[in-house]
Amino acid sequence: MGTGGWITLGVAVAIVLFAIAVYNRLVVLRNRFKNAFAQIDVQLRRRYDLIPNLVESVKGYMQHERGTLEAVIQARGAAVSAEGRAAAAPGDPAAMRALAQAEGALGGALGRLLAVFEAYPDLKANQNVLGLQEELSSTENKIAFARQAYNDSVMQFNTRRESFPDNLFAGLFGFSGAELLQATGSEEERKAPKVSFS
Repeated sequence: MGTGGWITLGVAVAIVLFAIAVYNRLVVLRNRFKNAFAQIDVQLRRRYDLIPNLVESVKGYMQHERGTLEAVIQARGAAVSAEGRAAAAPGDPAAMRALAQAEGALGGALGRLLAVFEAYPDLKANQNVLGLQEELSSTENKIAFARQAYNDSVMQFNTRRESFPDNLFAGLFGFSGAELLQATGSEEERKAPKVSFS
């Protein structure tokens, strides 16, 4: 083999090694954002488990608020369904947008439910309801932190995937962009539900 052949072979080996390094970096970053979504998933499931307990606890006190209670249950059902699709494909744009929209609707419905609590003084003294509210408040904070970690991980992945020269290999290896988990809906829906009695 002549000098030209060795040079060509050396360049080919260097390109293959570089492609392997790019692939491995993208895999690490993709796994990082999938793990970050798994943390959101844990907290969302915890919140979904708390909501029926809260609704059941307040149902006896809020006989005239049946519509509000049903709206929370319906919004929870939609959010659980959207969360299942997002958990099956973290980062998928359609799944993440559907989850964000469902979570916005659930947050709005929960906010309306908790605002109605003010009209029921007996609820403010109910230890079961207070305990559930405290757990829900803690879970909301954990969801916010987990969402931020997920979005940071997605941003790192997308930045690396779109940067030269990694972008040359990302499409070749099937690494599509990941979607951030952003708040949707009205300004009122985007606010985290306030879950304290004072």
